[in-house]
Amino acid sequence: MSKILPVVLLGVLAATAAVAAVLLSPRWWAAAVPLLLLLAVAVHDLVQRRHSLLRTYPLLGHLRFALEALRPELQQYFIERNFDGRPFDRDTRSIVYERAKGTDAEEPFGTERDLYLPGSEYLTPSMAPRPVRTEAPRVAIGGPDCTRPYDMALLNVSAMSFGSLSANAVLALNTGARRGGFAHDTGEGGLSEYHLRPGGDLVWEIGTGYFGCRTDDGDFDPRQFAEKAAHEQVKCVSLKISQGAKPGIGGVLPGPKVTAEIARVRGVPQGETVISPPYHRVYSTPRELVRFLARMRELAGGKPVGFKLCVGSRREFLAVCKAMLEEGTAPDFIVVDGAEGGTGAAPLEFADNVGLPLGEGLMTVHNALVGAGLRDRVRVGAGGKVATGSDLVKRLLQGADYTNAARAMMFAIGCIQAQRCHTNTCPVGVATQDELRARAVDVGDKSQRVERYQEATVKSLRIMAAMGVDDPSGLRPHQLLQRVDPHTVRSYAQIHTWLTPGQLLASAPEGWASDWEAADPDRFSA
Repeated sequence: MSKILPVVLLGVLAATAAVAAVLLSPRWWAAAVPLLLLLAVAVHDLVQRRHSLLRTYPLLGHLRFALEALRPELQQYFIERNFDGRPFDRDTRSIVYERAKGTDAEEPFGTERDLYLPGSEYLTPSMAPRPVRTEAPRVAIGGPDCTRPYDMALLNVSAMSFGSLSANAVLALNTGARRGGFAHDTGEGGLSEYHLRPGGDLVWEIGTGYFGCRTDDGDFDPRQFAEKAAHEQVKCVSLKISQGAKPGIGGVLPGPKVTAEIARVRGVPQGETVISPPYHRVYSTPRELVRFLARMRELAGGKPVGFKLCVGSRREFLAVCKAMLEEGTAPDFIVVDGAEGGTGAAPLEFADNVGLPLGEGLMTVHNALVGAGLRDRVRVGAGGKVATGSDLVKRLLQGADYTNAARAMMFAIGCIQAQRCHTNTCPVGVATQDELRARAVDVGDKSQRVERYQEATVKSLRIMAAMGVDDPSGLRPHQLLQRVDPHTVRSYAQIHTWLTPGQLLASAPEGWASDWEAADPDRFSA
């Protein structure tokens, strides 16, 4: 109602001025006409479906668009200084917005990147480019123990919970996923009707709070889990071990966002802040983790099961690999979340200082699985600031089979990175449980934007064809270069060690041998 009140007051002023012009003096038309025009604009802002910000802030929201049109430098200053803490760079944001709207993302005058800055990365074009594929490749998820495999798209919606996001935001994401034929990760906040209603493919994520499948005292409930995993839309199940933006601590949902509906979906008290435990109750050793994943697959009726983590200790992950070998079973997929991943609320010390960046985490997981002889049965996903086709290619080169995007998908449905996710006052209705604010997200329009963004980004894999490769399996580490100092450029094949299949089992190379020897499948030890 607080957002409607200015419009109501404007209407009263316009009507008063118009009456005065008719009854008292024509001079009042000088005030009545501008007020009536502003009223018309305000009403149009409230009913239009294209701009979420205007639906929440009629009239006032035009200030932002005026600054954008006035000068690109002012747009960048306004957004980056007042909204973004650690934003995507301007070019990346522009690409996402333009693709979501279905317009071209070309910019004049070439790159603005400093190509000579140490750490800069370059993909290598080929003198013999390949024809661009007309059909996007998909990735088969499902190892030998999986009876209901799933074909995953190369770019999917990453984990964002209902509760953190509004109902309309979840509906828009899932509707876009259904329209585009890609998967939507539910996040750890439970399986809601807004995930299920549109009919898009789901990866149901289970966190340490076991929301949606928890007992009254917070334990995992196998009966509830099996019942919900049986939904046709649930194609895979993922156990969240840790998240890139807040590794090693549980998620937080502030009390003001825990509505009666959220409480019912999650199985928690209404109005109370929900803090997920930092650890799982269902396992305490690598062996128990592997056994529990196998149990989840059985309870899910043979659907693909995996886990998500932000990589920390290589020794701990190698211990999980040893447990897979000794138990004779393995997850169907592992999602690697980079430390650069975003979140609505987390301590800054964790976000800035804990966990490996996505590239290093991917290479660690990929090489460990290859060296242990497990890579052919476990698919690897990547999440953490994935937004463009070049991001996709780099992650595939670093060891991923497919990718997930969160912030880019939020941009597609209207997010402006106002950094008010935890306050329940998101100005564009994406990260709020305020029904009046959430109405700003028009599901029909925003779901089309999600579909367009995903389709255009996957199509931008034509970068791969320019590199002389017509399938992701043909990408190799030597095709990604990095400037290591102002005068030296080396390829990823030169900078990093790449294990061969079964190499850890035969003779672990220097640099890996001590961690492999110390890895214990019966205990986690950094």
